[in-house]
Amino acid sequence: MVAAEAAEARVAFARLDEARVPAALVRAAELLRSRRGDVLDANAADVAAAEGSLDAGALDRLRLDEPRVETIAAGLEATASLPPIERVVRSWELSGGLRAEERRVPIGVVGANFEARPNVAADVASQVLKSGNVVVLRTGGAALGTVTALVDGVLRPALDEHGIPGAAVGLVRSSDRAGAEALVSCPELIRLVILRGSGPSTAALARRAALSGVRALAHAEGGGVLYVHESADREKLIALARESLDRLGVCNRLNLALVDRGAVPLARALLDVFAAAGLEARAGERASTLPGVLPLDEPIGHEWASDAARVETVTLELVEGLDEAVRIANDETSGLAAAICAEDADAAARFLDGYRGTAAYWNATTRWTDGFKLTGAPETGINVDWTPGPRGPVTYDDLYLRQYRVVPAGA
Repeated sequence: MVAAEAAEARVAFARLDEARVPAALVRAAELLRSRRGDVLDANAADVAAAEGSLDAGALDRLRLDEPRVETIAAGLEATASLPPIERVVRSWELSGGLRAEERRVPIGVVGANFEARPNVAADVASQVLKSGNVVVLRTGGAALGTVTALVDGVLRPALDEHGIPGAAVGLVRSSDRAGAEALVSCPELIRLVILRGSGPSTAALARRAALSGVRALAHAEGGGVLYVHESADREKLIALARESLDRLGVCNRLNLALVDRGAVPLARALLDVFAAAGLEARAGERASTLPGVLPLDEPIGHEWASDAARVETVTLELVEGLDEAVRIANDETSGLAAAICAEDADAAARFLDGYRGTAAYWNATTRWTDGFKLTGAPETGINVDWTPGPRGPVTYDDLYLRQYRVVPAGA
């Protein structure tokens, strides 16, 4: 099934006209609005089937309503309005009457495996198409009905209306784990796979991709860090904590709060925010004497947002100073995002310069670590690899191959 979808997508790639993609995405937004009833009905069936088997955070990610459908439509329109990729990066003259160019060229067929989160189907498909590539989608089984409605009732018809083969958006129509494994094991058809989801399963797919010779952009880990410096303003801290916890089942929410020894009186304010949100506070050894906390029974960088049984949990620990906070954020967390709450500008600069994760914030929430919020383009995922290449929110203008081209000067 995966091979057939990928083969059809590869044929579609040869006929993909980048100039027509923006109009097709605008049409997809129109179709989504006019057919939202069909999509919401499919989603209601998915949610009903998943109740009792998915945790509250996963159900929240799965569920659509009118505002969320409108957000998906707006994302399609936002992608359509983005400027096209600049294919020529630079050029220079060579000896012998030749000219060299550094260019960005399309990859071809891009695979995407993602959690049971319907909006991701539209986000990824639109970004991949905008980049000049085609895509094969594979979602978690809980969202398959909704994603099928989006692909067959919205995306493919919009492409067909604008002369782009509908097969440019492929879909693995099976919830079997074998589908995900096959997606990362077809290097002759799919050279790059975007992986999103929970840590262990996504990490396993990334390893399988590497063994198969398929490049993976893996979004396997999440977890936002908030460091409370001794100069932090109490009201700003409370606002940051609340904003960081508006949704619990998302990768960029607050998972770990590090409170400076000099800011211990502010820990009470954090705990009050956690309690008001109905969260369980787990404390490391140093913070274990604070009132109302439970002992930490996981490693300090544990991502509660991906813990199905304990998503309504957050970790708090005391640190001896800024250097220790930076070390923990760098060495003991995913490297997704970290924020400092501080009025001391020098301390904030030291924290921002020392942190090596994908996004660093001063008096701003890690919830900004989102392609749409941060760059204006829906993301395909957030890559936390410690290697050169696209890192942080990955959008359409990251999905290319570098190519050098040499031609006669003046050609």
